[in-house]
Amino acid sequence: MQEIQDQTEALKQAFRRHASGVCLITLNDGDGGPVGFTATSVTSLGSTPALATFNVARGASSWTALKNAKYVAISMLHEKSVELAKKMAGDHTKRFLDNDWFRETNHQLPIFNLVNAVLICRVREYHEVEMNAVFVVDIESGLLAEEFPSLLYHQRGYVVTGGRID
Repeated sequence: MQEIQDQTEALKQAFRRHASGVCLITLNDGDGGPVGFTATSVTSLGSTPALATFNVARGASSWTALKNAKYVAISMLHEKSVELAKKMAGDHTKRFLDNDWFRETNHQLPIFNLVNAVLICRVREYHEVEMNAVFVVDIESGLLAEEFPSLLYHQRGYVVTGGRID
């Protein structure tokens, strides 16, 4: 094994070797406008109670809306969502221009059509850590769509699951 002394480089190189599920975090800004971004940091925190976490850079275009949000949606992407993942990671002024999303009933959160599942969440708390923040959310409900192989982020690119091996 090769040892890497630089902490930042060690982190980058290790996580490039670790595939992460690709999700969208969507919410409304203070005026009710849609806001969202692509996230690979989403994880289940526990099932009793049902909690999840995700991370965001405090310099992100969505930060102002997110730090004031009461509710967010977490959407899990699939193999047919690659262009959506790229769009939501790109120019924030172009993320909601297409007619590929709708508003869910309870909190009017923006939801995209090409997803495997959606979790409707209440923001429990967030913690600012250096130039980032960790959000903890309570799961209120979910939406399930037709299931396709999950979209992953690995080696700085998008890949899909190849099937179970266990």
